[in-house]
Amino acid sequence: MDLVLSYSPPLNKKCSPLVLKDDEDVAALLAARSDSTCKIPLGVIVERTEVCAYEKSSQDSSDDTDGSHDGFRDNYFDLPVFRNVERTENDNGASVTQPAEGNPVVDPLLRLTGAASDEPVNVPTTEASDSSFKDGSDLHEGKYFNTKKDLKRKLSDIAMKGNFEFRTRKSNRSLWVIECIDPNCSWRLRASKIVPESTKFVIRKYVGVHCCSLLNRNANHRQATYVVIGEQVAPQYVGVEKGPGPKGVQTFARTKLGAQISYYKAWRGRKHAHTLIRGSPEQSFHILPSYFHMLEKLNPGTVTRIEVDGESRFKYLFLAFGVAIRGFRYMRKVVGIDGTFLKGQYRGVLLVATAQDGNGQCYPLAWGIVDSENEDAWTWFLTQLKEVIGDTDELALISDRAPSIKKAISTVFEKAHHGACAWHVAQNIKNKFKCADIMGSYWSAVNAYRCEDFAEYMTEISHRYPRVAEYLENEVGFEKWSRCHYPGLRYNITTTNMVESLNSMLVNARDFPYVALLDVIQEKMSKWWNDRRIVAMAITAPLTPSRESEFRPRFAQSNGRHTLQLNLVTYHVKGGELEGVVDIFNKTCTCKEFDIDKLPCVHAIAAAHHAQVSVYSLVSPYYTKEYYVLAYGETIYPVGSQSQWDVPNEVATRVVLPREVKERKRGRPKTSRFPSVGEFRKRKNRCGKCGAYGHYKKKCNSQTGSTEGNQPTDVPV
Repeated sequence: MDLVLSYSPPLNKKCSPLVLKDDEDVAALLAARSDSTCKIPLGVIVERTEVCAYEKSSQDSSDDTDGSHDGFRDNYFDLPVFRNVERTENDNGASVTQPAEGNPVVDPLLRLTGAASDEPVNVPTTEASDSSFKDGSDLHEGKYFNTKKDLKRKLSDIAMKGNFEFRTRKSNRSLWVIECIDPNCSWRLRASKIVPESTKFVIRKYVGVHCCSLLNRNANHRQATYVVIGEQVAPQYVGVEKGPGPKGVQTFARTKLGAQISYYKAWRGRKHAHTLIRGSPEQSFHILPSYFHMLEKLNPGTVTRIEVDGESRFKYLFLAFGVAIRGFRYMRKVVGIDGTFLKGQYRGVLLVATAQDGNGQCYPLAWGIVDSENEDAWTWFLTQLKEVIGDTDELALISDRAPSIKKAISTVFEKAHHGACAWHVAQNIKNKFKCADIMGSYWSAVNAYRCEDFAEYMTEISHRYPRVAEYLENEVGFEKWSRCHYPGLRYNITTTNMVESLNSMLVNARDFPYVALLDVIQEKMSKWWNDRRIVAMAITAPLTPSRESEFRPRFAQSNGRHTLQLNLVTYHVKGGELEGVVDIFNKTCTCKEFDIDKLPCVHAIAAAHHAQVSVYSLVSPYYTKEYYVLAYGETIYPVGSQSQWDVPNEVATRVVLPREVKERKRGRPKTSRFPSVGEFRKRKNRCGKCGAYGHYKKKCNSQTGSTEGNQPTDVPV
C-alpha cells in the first residue's frame, strides 16, 4: 500500500483519477489547469501500485546501460478499463499482462477524452533479438508538444535520420497513431490531446525499438517532404542574401538528414525556407503600410508612398530615408536614375535614384518599385523624387536614353538638366554602326574639357564614320553626352555606373518579397553610413581620400610653372603642353578643368602658390572632410521584429493586395535578363578535370576536384 497523489481530469465523463508519479505528470496537471476553466482538485488516495511486467521485460531486454526505459506508466493496467485483462507468466516467471480474447487494449485516457476509436491498438510484445535496434530519439511516454505539427515535425526528423519510414494508422484533431511501414516491426507511437480544449499533444504510448529488416529502410522516404527539408535548412538562410542553392539543399539533406531527394524537391524546400525566413510575397503586401510607418517613426524625415488602384491592388511604392535627404545638401547635385527588374513571384521593376559623395561613392537617395519601366511609372517616381530633392538649375539628372525616362523628366523637372549616359550611347553606336574601332575617339570626345579639343575628336570620327558623327550630333545631341557642351554642371560624372553598382549589390535580393528586399536595402545603407562615418572621422587631410590622391599629383606637376600676375585675381600660367589663365576669385581657368570639376587644375595650383593663397581654399566644399563627415553624421535605424511594432489601427488595417500577374509559364522560372544592346556574356570556360569554371584542364592545379571559382560573372564591354 502506497500513499499517492492523484487528480481527476476536467472531462464531462467520469473517469478514474490520474496518479502523479513524476515531474512529467505534474507538468500534465499544470497544463490541464492552464487549459481548463474549472478548478481541478488534488486528492490524496491510498492505492496499491504495481509495476507492469511489460516495462520490466522491456527494460531487461534493452541495450541501455544507464537503466533508462520507455515502459508504460505504473498501474497502467490496474485501471478499470482493463478488468477483462488476463495475466500470465513468461519463461522467466515474470507476470505479463495480456488482453483477454476479444478485449483489445485501449488507452483509457483516449477513451475518456473521446479520442479513442473502435480500431484496436494492440500492445506489442518486444523481445530482445540481434536484429532489433532503437530509433535513437529522446522521445518517451508523457512527453509534451505544443501542437500536433510540432510532434509531426519531430517524428519526421527522427525518421529521416534513422532512414526508416512510418505510416499513419489514424489521425484526427485529437489523435495521431503511427507505426513502422513493416507490419512485423514493433515501432509505433500514439499521441493525443491532453484535454479536448487544448492544442497540446502528449505521447500516450511509444515503442522506440525497431525489429524490421534493413531491406525496409529507405533513404528516399515519404517523410522527407519539401516542407520538412525547408524547415531543416532554413537556419542557413538567416543573415545571408543567397544561401545554398537547390544542389546545396540536396547535399544538406544527404549529409545532415540522411535523405536522398530530387532536385525539384530541393528547389521547393529552398523556396519554403525562404518563406519561413523572409515571409511570403502575399504577407509582404499586407504588412507594407505598417512597415513604412515604423520606418518613418524610427527615422525622422523619411518619406514613404504607396500607390494602389481602385481595387486596392498594389501599383507603386517610394522610399527615401530622412538621413539621405538631409545629407544630399552636402552632395554634388548630380543624380543618376535607372531601373532593374525583380525576379520574385510578382516581378516588377526596382527604380533607384543616387548621388555620389565627395569620395566618389554611391549615395542612395530614393528607391521605388513599379510594375514596369513605362512613362506613367517614371512620372510617378520622379514626382515623388522632386518633392524630396527639389528642382533647380544646379541639378543634373543622368540616365539612359529610354523614351519613357526622357518624357518623364521633361514633364516633371522644369529647371534641371538631363544628360545621357555615355556608356549606353557607346553601346548603341557599336550595335547600330558596327564600329568598335572608333570608341577611343568617342571617349576622348566625351571627356574633353575644351570645345576645341572636342571638335578635333569629332572631326576624326566624321572622317572615318560620317553616319556616327551625324547620329551623335543630331539624334543624340552633343549637349546630352559631351562634358564640355553640357548646359549644366555634371562634374566628372559621365555615366550611370553609380546606379549600376547599386543594382549589382542587390543581385541576390531581387527575388525576395518586397518588404524583405527593403530590409536588405536598409541594412546595406545602415552599414555604409556607419563605416563611412568611421572613415570620415579618421581623416587627417583637408580633402576626402580619393580627392586627396587625385590632388597631390597635380600639386607636384605645378612646380616649375612660370606664373605672371595680370591683375589682383588673374594669373597667366605658362609651361607644359597647355597654358592657362586663372581667375582665383571666380575659380575658373581657360583649360576648363577647374571650371567643370571644381577641383584646382595644375594652372590654378601654380597661381595659388604665386598669390600665396591656400590651394585648399579653391576646392569645392563637396570634396572636403567637413562635408564628408556631415553627409554621414546620422544613423539609419532598422524597424526590428514585427512583434515589437507599434502601429495605429488605421495603418494596420489598410488593405494592400498583391498586383495581378500573368500566369507563369511551365518549366524553370527565368531569373536572368536578356543582354542589353552591345552587352555580351563572358564565356563559361569549364575545366574538364575539376569541373570548375574560369580555367582549362591544362592549367588546373586541383588535385581533389575543387570547385573554387565556379561562379562565372557577367562582364560588360
